Amino acid sequence: MESNLPIPNRALAIAAHPDDVEFGCGGTLAKWAANGCEIFHLVCTDGSKGTWDPAHDPAELVVTRRSEQRAASMALGGKGEVIFLGWPDGELESGLRQRFEVAACIRKIRPDVVLGHDPWKRYRLHPDHRNAGFLVTDGIVAARDPLFFPELDALPHRPKTVLLFEADEPDHLEDVTQFVDAKLAALLEHRSQLRSTMGIAEANAVEDGEHPEVLEFKRRVIDRLAENGRKGGFAAAEAFKRIDDL
Repeated sequence: MESNLPIPNRALAIAAHPDDVEFGCGGTLAKWAANGCEIFHLVCTDGSKGTWDPAHDPAELVVTRRSEQRAASMALGGKGEVIFLGWPDGELESGLRQRFEVAACIRKIRPDVVLGHDPWKRYRLHPDHRNAGFLVTDGIVAARDPLFFPELDALPHRPKTVLLFEADEPDHLEDVTQFVDAKLAALLEHRSQLRSTMGIAEANAVEDGEHPEVLEFKRRVIDRLAENGRKGGFAAAEAFKRIDDL
């Protein structure tokens, strides 16, 4: 188990939906941002199905979730730098058009580290997470090699490292002991997801730091970070599959 990359100059986190980055690597991004790294989010889908309320207007939800994602980026210490590809929630494909868009973003941002879903996670149900993960790996290949997508008006770029979260067999830890609060604050910016994802029934419960449902959600996140941390001697850590041979 390795730990703690050198602080990159730029990092790009690629996710299927708004809030996936905060769950997967929010503490890591907060740590890097606090040490001078520019952090960027790329969200592949529009998040329009992220509710349990069948009467909720999907178009309104898209606007809400974009606003929440920008706020979450800022809670992690970023500048709200979020790219939204806007593919329909639940219908993301890892096709050539999507790969083109991801490669274009990598060439434009030129990150040292790319973070994203592990597409090889066993028994994963959600197709968006699986396909977003393949877009990370396939997009990196397309971004690095000059004969892929020659119509792109950007020079090829090869990141140094990719960190895949949600991995079944992680081999890298990032110590986030000092950044647990930032991760939690960023997650709670996603208020449209409180009930469906976090088990918090009332949006105004977030204003009450001692509300039982908020405390229970925070406990679950902290327990998972502590479990990861024990593998490397840290109080709290985020775990990844690390690939350097890009």
